[in-house]
Amino acid sequence: MTATTDTELEALYRDLAAVDLRPLWTITDRLLPPTPQPQAIPWLWSAATMKPLARRAIELVPVERGGERRVLSLQNPGLGGLPYAAGTLWGALQCLGPREAAPAHRHTPGAIRFVLEGDGVWTTVDGDACDMHPGDLVLTPSWNWHDHVNGGDGEMYWFDGLDLPMVAALDAVFFEEYPGPGEQQPEPAEHNRSEHTHHDGTRYRAGAVDGPLDPAPSPLLIYRWADTDAQLEQQAAASDEPLLTVEYVNPNTGASVLPTLGCGAHRIRAGRRSTPVRRVGNAVYVAFRGRGSTVIDGRRFDWGPGDMFVAPSWSAVEHAADEQADLFVLTDAPVQRALGLYREQVLPEPQAVTEVFTPRELR
Repeated sequence: MTATTDTELEALYRDLAAVDLRPLWTITDRLLPPTPQPQAIPWLWSAATMKPLARRAIELVPVERGGERRVLSLQNPGLGGLPYAAGTLWGALQCLGPREAAPAHRHTPGAIRFVLEGDGVWTTVDGDACDMHPGDLVLTPSWNWHDHVNGGDGEMYWFDGLDLPMVAALDAVFFEEYPGPGEQQPEPAEHNRSEHTHHDGTRYRAGAVDGPLDPAPSPLLIYRWADTDAQLEQQAAASDEPLLTVEYVNPNTGASVLPTLGCGAHRIRAGRRSTPVRRVGNAVYVAFRGRGSTVIDGRRFDWGPGDMFVAPSWSAVEHAADEQADLFVLTDAPVQRALGLYREQVLPEPQAVTEVFTPRELR
């Protein structure tokens, strides 16, 4: 091999760039790091900030065809302005005012709703009207028609989770407005049809799903908080672990509720701290009851009801609570498992806290 000069090498790089080629040897470290290097960063969005802004949106922004939804999406500061909570997950706060209805549509990204506050609302999913109450989980599988109707006199708030970033990365996003004649699907005479049909199936798994994979979504569209709470109580009676976990599952197969999204609930015992764990895949957490803190890569995030926070892939995560507390969690684990990419690592010692996160506030 003959010796090269800096001038020759610079000329080579210029010529490669001119014909849209990139020399791998200059970017190998960025493309193949020793561990995942997500662009998203650990972050928390506080209910104290989000809810007043959502109330202002209810007053100022109509829900109608064109706007479609009144949603405040979680925008992770590490993602360069993209409206995503993490690289694979969309998270948001959605709200409806009294007697409002959000138009029906469908899209290829799959979605879930975890209800935070309010009553009197139902989501109709392909003709099945699912009544929504605090703590309930409602599924909107890919390409299912869905709309939201508030039949009550109060405001309604819930967490939206979607696989939109994943589907967008695959160039597979399709969207369609409901063809009518109205903007909503007709309200059926009977609500909660899937719940009545599948009430006897196994709807939860202790811990996280690590067995079956299923490309079909769960036929059960709504999971009630009373049932989730009972499952966590059952675990608490049988175990002294500081962190109790259930994953919502397809009652027919035991797989995760959607092929792309895993949903779970954590209960942290009062005065206890969980073991720190790293997991491949992103996770968005929603605080439902109680108050506690989560340490993510040495940074402590204090949270309470309605707060939302994200733990990017391969972050070290541990939870603690002074009082019993419940978290809902949304993950991309089904995709990681289906592709053979999932792994986790239990850390031997609690993390040292190097910083306490301060949520952003309006001034």
